[in-house]
Amino acid sequence: MTILVTGANRGIGKAMVDSYAAQGATVFGTHRAPGTGRMLALDVTDPASHRALSDRLASEAIDLLVCNAGVYLDKSQDLAEGYPAEMWAHCFATNVTGVFLTVQNLLPQLLHAQNAKIAIISSQMASHTRAPGGSYIYRASKAAVLNLGRNLASDLKPQGIAVGIYHPGWVRTDMGTNSAEISVTESAAGLMDRFAALDLDRTGCFETWDGRTHAY
Repeated sequence: MTILVTGANRGIGKAMVDSYAAQGATVFGTHRAPGTGRMLALDVTDPASHRALSDRLASEAIDLLVCNAGVYLDKSQDLAEGYPAEMWAHCFATNVTGVFLTVQNLLPQLLHAQNAKIAIISSQMASHTRAPGGSYIYRASKAAVLNLGRNLASDLKPQGIAVGIYHPGWVRTDMGTNSAEISVTESAAGLMDRFAALDLDRTGCFETWDGRTHAY
């Protein structure tokens, strides 16, 4: 089994790469720095970087693609004067366009595999049922990538590729802070269980790390 996880230099992504490697899978992680070993270079906002990664993996059949790379830039922004246009652009380029470009450029490798899967890390903050205000850019980007995942699921199902969208939990990372509810290890283990259960019957699902169906 061959797995690729974007945004794998730290946090949940790194925990998943380490766990899959310990299980004996062929696993690659990506980050923006020059790649070494199982870590490959990818700037998800750069189309040329995507093409280079696809060329690097041209002979691979990817069984599971985990789109994990993301940013949360607007935690402390003020509605009256914050949320600059540049912040919107960068966040969407990473959290939404970056996911689309990853899938688009690695589609040949996914089609080389049998019963390939794509896992997209979104957030419960994507759901219209959770709207307490604030973090407008992050919430909007995660809602957009949830919508992207649902539509990819429809288009890729006839080609035998299942797509799942997941809330990783409130995790103790740089993004989640030390006040969060669960550890990186707990989140990664739960997500890996969800990915293992993903199939064409469940394609388009929006689930939490611990297996609950999340409202859209």
